[in-house]
Amino acid sequence: MLYELTNFSELIGPLNVFRYITFRTGGAIMTALLFVFLFGPAIIDMLRLKQGKGQPIRDDGPQSHLAKRGTPTMGGLMILAGFTFSILLWANLSNAYVWIVLGVTLSYGAIGFYDDYLKVTKRTTSGFSSKFRLTLEILIAGLATYAIMQVGDPEYAGTLAIPFFKNFLIHMGPFFVIMGILVIAGTGNAVNLTDGLDGLAIVPVMIAAGTFGLIAYLSGNVKFSDYLQIHHIQGAGELAIICGALIGAGLGFLWFNAPPAMIFMGDTGSLALGGALGAIAVATKHEIVLAIVGGLFVLETLSVIIQVVSFKLTGKRVFRMAPLHHHFEQKGWAEATVVVRFWIISVVLALIGLATLKLR
Repeated sequence: MLYELTNFSELIGPLNVFRYITFRTGGAIMTALLFVFLFGPAIIDMLRLKQGKGQPIRDDGPQSHLAKRGTPTMGGLMILAGFTFSILLWANLSNAYVWIVLGVTLSYGAIGFYDDYLKVTKRTTSGFSSKFRLTLEILIAGLATYAIMQVGDPEYAGTLAIPFFKNFLIHMGPFFVIMGILVIAGTGNAVNLTDGLDGLAIVPVMIAAGTFGLIAYLSGNVKFSDYLQIHHIQGAGELAIICGALIGAGLGFLWFNAPPAMIFMGDTGSLALGGALGAIAVATKHEIVLAIVGGLFVLETLSVIIQVVSFKLTGKRVFRMAPLHHHFEQKGWAEATVVVRFWIISVVLALIGLATLKLR
C-alpha cells in the first residue's frame, strides 16, 4: 500500500524512500510489533472468555505442564493479524511472491485454527482427522509450489539448488512440486511439533525468518547475488518484508508468551509460520538451506519419527518422551533451560546456514 506512494516521488522527493526494501522491512517489523502490542491484550481476553478452560493439557506429559491448565490457545491469531496488516501496509502488492507466501500462511493458519477449535470445544488433545488435515496441507503446498514455478525465472523452475556449489542445479521438472510439498508441509508440521514449551518455537522461527529475510534480499538483488554467486531470483527481495513482518509479530507475541505464558500459539500459529518459512525457502531456491537453518525443527521431527518406528518395531522407546524437548524435561532439565539452550542451537544453525552463501 505505502509502496504506491513512490508513484508520486517525482513530485515529492522524500516519498522515494518507500522504494527501498530495507526501509520497508524495518517499517514492517515495527508495524507488526506495535499491532500485536496494542491489540494483543484484547485478543487474549477474548480468547480466554470464549475458551473457558483453555487449551487441553496432555495427562501423560511432563507433570509441570499441568499447572498451565486454563491458559488460552490460538495465540497465532495475534501473530497472523499483525503479520497480515504489516504486509498489506508495507509490501509491494503487485509482487506475486508476496501473495503466494501470504496465501500459504493464512491457509495453513486456517487449518490450524480449525484444529485448535476442535481441541478446545471437544476438550481433547487431538483435533480433526490427521489424514484430512495432511491432505489439505499437501494440496495448498502443491498449488503454491506450482505458482512459484510459473512466476519465477523459467531457467530455475523445477530445479533444486545445492548449497556449497556455484551452479549446481538438480533439474526435477514437474516432480519439483513434490519437493515443494515436502518443504512447505514438512516445515509447517515441524514447527508445530516444536511448539511445546513457552517461547520454544517462536524464537527459532524469528531466527529463521531473519536469516531468510537476508537471503531473500540478497537473492533479489542482481549485484549481491552475482557477488555471492547465488541464484538471482527477480522479485524475491520483496520477501524480506514478509520476513520482517514475521519477526515483528513474533516479538510482540513473545511478550505475552514468555514464561509463564499468558497465551499459547496453538496450531493456528505454528502451522502457519512453518508454512511461511517453507514457501519462502522454495521461492528463494534455498530449500536445503532451510533444513540447516531450521535444523532444530528437523531434530524435533526426527525424534518423533524415531520414537514411533522404534516402538512399533521393537516395543522400546529411544527417548523418554517425544518430541525431543520433552525428553530433556523428563531427564530433569528445567523448562527454561531447555528453551534457552534450544534457542542457542537455533542461532548456531542459522550462522551455519548463512555461511553457505559464501562457501561456493
